[in-house]
Amino acid sequence: MAQEQAERGDETLVINMGPQHPSTHGVLRLILECDGETVLSVRPGIGFLHTGIEKNMEYRTWAQGSTFVTRMDYVAPLFNEAAYCLAVERLLGIEDKIPQRANEIRVLMMELNRIASHLVAVGTGGMEIGALTVMTIGFREREMILDFFEAVTGLRMNHAYIRPGGVANDLPESGLAQLRDLIKWLEDHLPEYALFCNENPIFQGRMMGVGHQDLTACMALGVTGPMLRATGLPADLRKAQPYCGYETYDFEVCAWRPEDGWAGADAYARFRVRLDEMWQSLKIVRQCAERLEQSVGMPVMVDDLKIGSPADLAVGPDGQGNSNEHIRHIMGESMEALIHHFKLVTEGFRVPAGQAYVPIESPKGELGCHVVSDGGTRPHRAHMRDPGFNHLQSVPIQCEGGMISDVVVAVGSIDPVMGGVDR
Repeated sequence: MAQEQAERGDETLVINMGPQHPSTHGVLRLILECDGETVLSVRPGIGFLHTGIEKNMEYRTWAQGSTFVTRMDYVAPLFNEAAYCLAVERLLGIEDKIPQRANEIRVLMMELNRIASHLVAVGTGGMEIGALTVMTIGFREREMILDFFEAVTGLRMNHAYIRPGGVANDLPESGLAQLRDLIKWLEDHLPEYALFCNENPIFQGRMMGVGHQDLTACMALGVTGPMLRATGLPADLRKAQPYCGYETYDFEVCAWRPEDGWAGADAYARFRVRLDEMWQSLKIVRQCAERLEQSVGMPVMVDDLKIGSPADLAVGPDGQGNSNEHIRHIMGESMEALIHHFKLVTEGFRVPAGQAYVPIESPKGELGCHVVSDGGTRPHRAHMRDPGFNHLQSVPIQCEGGMISDVVVAVGSIDPVMGGVDR
């Protein structure tokens, strides 16, 4: 009897990959059914990082929403803030009133954040297949970008910097000089990734043909971003539905082309697309630096005291609180300023009843924010369309029929961040 069971050959092995694994950038459970090393089926299990952010936002003011959404995709927090604020501004009817310098700073911060996010995707993706140096140099460049974010916003992540009406504060006095140094650093060091990986036969052998998903499958599952562009479709919301003045910047949409010399729609193509996108983002950052030099001193918050919180606040001499100048103004010079300050801080501004959906091009794909207002000072409903949520549906398509070891490569090439998926 035992001999008969041993010779059957139709039994499969069910393996739990996760709920914690390095390539998932969070807490993801993959239930693999395998025949030996071959994956027969994959079922992603999500929800381990659910934080109740969207429900919490219904009990906070519109302005406080930035503090919540920035914690969703924690690798690209500024994009969450931008999508949310653009949706709120559409409901408020102030999209065309956002100061020019505020939009320039938003674009600057988003494109630097895009580079930082791609560095995590490329670095950790390389680490999964043993290319540890790609990870160490990736985080080296990311640290430089986070240092700049800290100088501008006070925080390395979870910034709550982009606010309805503009940004929380202008660049510091040394901001443009630090930005120039950062641009020079990235120009000098970004070429290393191509040298390490592009023609490396081991890297290519591990990535090419793995995690294949063609254009038809991408369209069926709502896949966007680098995964979609790696199939050859140059779809980018910065070009198709411009926001924050992207139509005024000179950059190209990076997508796979047959003449590139390597096949598209696989893990290697996604890596190359992200590599090219970092250079295009750096090109936009250079243009932002030039524009910001010309707009020094211009406002960075909408000129409506009933909506915009003061964006020129400075920390007091005790290292906390507001500056003496602001306190003197609201306490001793202007009753109206005191009233506006009190109303904004305690109650918040009212948003006309209605709903709006604004999609933007995050590092991972289409990140959309849908907000519903009942005319009050708090969102009736706020929902984010995170690209990673759609993309995880792709795991079975990419992995079934392949090897267990290739699951890690495929999931890493998707670049899911579970905080954004689970919310």
